[in-house]
Amino acid sequence: MLDRIALIVTIIGALNWGSIGLFGFDLVAWIGGGQAATVSRIIYTIVGLCGIWCISLLFRERNEVISRD
Repeated sequence: MLDRIALIVTIIGALNWGSIGLFGFDLVAWIGGGQAATVSRIIYTIVGLCGIWCISLLFRERNEVISRD
């Protein structure tokens, strides 16, 4: 469950970076009241921590259970 949440937050962060790169619009800063605002910094920190968590996904072995009904 934590893996999925971290991945979703990381994807949202990546989409925010894409909007900055393509349109010059930072959605997090807009919502949080600027890049230096406390709310924005908390959101940036959460996205960064989720990104670090997602690095672990690269190094885990995948054990998928396939059920055939």
